[in-house]
Amino acid sequence: MILAKGLRRLIRTGSMTLVDATGAVHRIDSGVPGPDVTVRLHDRSLHRKLALNPRLRVGEAYMDGGLTVDDGRLYDFLDLLGLNMADLEAHPLVSVKMLFERVVRLLGQYNPVGRAQRNVAHHYDLNGALYDTFLDADRQYSCAYFRTPQDTLEQAQAAKKAHIIAKLLIEPGHKVLDIGSGWGGLALQIGRDAGADVTGVTLSVEQHAASSRRALEAGMADRVRFKLLDYRKESGTYDRIVSVGMFEHVGLPHYREFFTKVKSLLAEDGVMLLHSIGTMGPPGTQNPWIRKYIFPGGYTPSLSEVLRAIEHVGLYVTDIEILRLHYAETLKHWRQRFMANRDRVKAMAGFDDRFCRMWEFYLAAAEMSFRRMGQMVFQLQLTKKPTSVPQTR
Repeated sequence: MILAKGLRRLIRTGSMTLVDATGAVHRIDSGVPGPDVTVRLHDRSLHRKLALNPRLRVGEAYMDGGLTVDDGRLYDFLDLLGLNMADLEAHPLVSVKMLFERVVRLLGQYNPVGRAQRNVAHHYDLNGALYDTFLDADRQYSCAYFRTPQDTLEQAQAAKKAHIIAKLLIEPGHKVLDIGSGWGGLALQIGRDAGADVTGVTLSVEQHAASSRRALEAGMADRVRFKLLDYRKESGTYDRIVSVGMFEHVGLPHYREFFTKVKSLLAEDGVMLLHSIGTMGPPGTQNPWIRKYIFPGGYTPSLSEVLRAIEHVGLYVTDIEILRLHYAETLKHWRQRFMANRDRVKAMAGFDDRFCRMWEFYLAAAEMSFRRMGQMVFQLQLTKKPTSVPQTR
């Protein structure tokens, strides 16, 4: 079997028992301690599909039930793949496909006004109750900040918001713009704690309705408002601009456009804080399964790609902080909460076993990308002038 032969060459850590669709058992043991899983294939066509295009087909096979992992150990299976990913991507068939993806990657990241909203709706305009099954009560859908390993998800998300607000150096009366304001938690926190006037913009209909309702219920609608608007259509001048977990949806062709718009909206002494997923390696491609099923139009940039755009626009990078495993821990909490509520999700209108398997695969694979595959989160503090922020942290 070609797939089993390929796996024997690729797996250098850990081991796998592969039961193919004919019932034949293939044992792959690297001799190096690591995860040990049993994977079963239920469709003969997967023998070829998985060998030719594993980065897409593994996730699809799990979603469709054509690939199962004994004892529900999907996490261990993905850990095994993550530990050996460098060898997988060096395989000639995979490396040639990744080279082609790099050549055409800009087409998939073209996100003009209109298309950007459709891409956002694909993920964020699902049943809002879904997110209550695994997020914290404030629905913070981005990397938390764990001050200690014992922090709860709620504590870590509160620490994340406080960390960002501190970097923004907000003063009472400041006008603040939140680009990609989500369900409104950060904007409301800024309005409540810093005494600022906050405007949030989002492309998600669900998020806009929820955040606007929260502002009304909190009695803060006079100073915290939300718009269903593409950030490129916003006008005015803001003392502070923040964007958390939105830049991943901008797309490489639009980086200069993004920072040019930020610069035009920012006051002369203004401060911007950008919080985004990135990769520690050179420019690459988005995982095709994630791009197709989870975040169409999305891209995880290298820091060099982001800094190049900032340099071109002419903004100062006054502080960079890299959050390495914080998102892995965040995703661990989300995955555990989702699995504990899986039956509840399945009972929701529009969701089924296939959706639950897709979401389980997404959360586990995303966690593994931070633990094993060089993904991280960066926070960039940006200004127009070198004197807008203190000279020391």
